Amino acid sequence: MGRVFFIGAGPGAADLITLRGANRLAEAEVVLFDALTDPALRAFAPRANWIDVGKRGFADSTGQATIDAMLVRLAQTHAVVVRLKGGDPSIFGRLEEELQALARHGIECEVVPGVTAAIAAAAHTRRPLTRRGNGRSVSLSTAMTREGRLEAGRNADTEVFYMAGRQLARLGRRLTQAGWSADTPVSVVSRAGWPDALASDHLLADLATAALLHAGRPTVVVVGAGASPTPTKPVSKQAEAVQVAAA
Repeated sequence: MGRVFFIGAGPGAADLITLRGANRLAEAEVVLFDALTDPALRAFAPRANWIDVGKRGFADSTGQATIDAMLVRLAQTHAVVVRLKGGDPSIFGRLEEELQALARHGIECEVVPGVTAAIAAAAHTRRPLTRRGNGRSVSLSTAMTREGRLEAGRNADTEVFYMAGRQLARLGRRLTQAGWSADTPVSVVSRAGWPDALASDHLLADLATAALLHAGRPTVVVVGAGASPTPTKPVSKQAEAVQVAAA
């Protein structure tokens, strides 16, 4: 009986994988990988058998039950199986279902965390998701439920919505209904973590205008405190001299 490693590949470019993730990936005999993982990651495990089990949204290319069964079967015939997931395995990665499938068959596993898209979006825009004084809480949500409902509220100082690219107009209306003001800052980032990442700034009232710019690209929407531009103040020559002396 083999062992399964769930590895977070990070949100985009291959070099955003963690060191532990890269080391575990190098041990793999077989890799089941998601749609948004960087093909360059194959260099970490060139002798492994790479199997595409990617899915986008709720339109599964590979059904979840099929993936669960594959993990069990492969772990029974290989020493090391890697389940390579985009971002972090624990954030909207259906990790629980796959862990349960392995547990039912007594298969050992390890979860290696990764960088999730919300963190990559914050890094790209240089806007911290938490802010001293007015950004003490962050909520991560998917824009759409499996049943096709758009659910958005006001549960934290900063709201981050995954997989929201096709629903920007509806999302803006729903957030307004939930109590966010029309002039709430919103940051939209598509393909966060990739070299071609694209960011745009909006007010909640005009969020719909971002739809064309980010069309067809995996999109993260940040609303509230974490979307505000980081304030900067010019430093006088006297203050700069004091800072240097203190250092």
